[in-house]
Amino acid sequence: MCFCGQALPFEQCCNLIITGKSKPENAEQLMRSRYSAYCAKNGEYIVNTYAAEKRLEHTVEDILLFANQVEFVHLDVINTGQDQNFQYVEFKASYLDGQQLEVLHERSRFIKEDGKWVYLDGNLFPCEGKKVSRNDPCPCLSGKKFKKCHG
Repeated sequence: MCFCGQALPFEQCCNLIITGKSKPENAEQLMRSRYSAYCAKNGEYIVNTYAAEKRLEHTVEDILLFANQVEFVHLDVINTGQDQNFQYVEFKASYLDGQQLEVLHERSRFIKEDGKWVYLDGNLFPCEGKKVSRNDPCPCLSGKKFKKCHG
């Protein structure tokens, strides 16, 4: 199963997009591949998929600092949409920072530049983190206890 939650293995799903063997057909595919790139610690891909006007605001080092500090455990795509200029993806990305479960809830905005989808910006929604105990169900939804899975 791919990091993004699709049934295909990573190598046959998001990794094809990350390595440039395939292009995302829409904003949702790009968002899923960016999430997978965080999981795979590929900061260069994440930087390269920002809109040109935002790219200089981010560095591979900053992205990897965050990606190496946390462990992403689950992606939930809530909805997608579009208007004349943009495509939107609302999602929740759950990650562990130690034993603290955090959720990044965002409605992202994507545009096409030179025929390719890129991430422009997003609106964040507040989410409270929570401590995960050893015997709690694992937040990755594996069905295992946290201590036997990501604990």
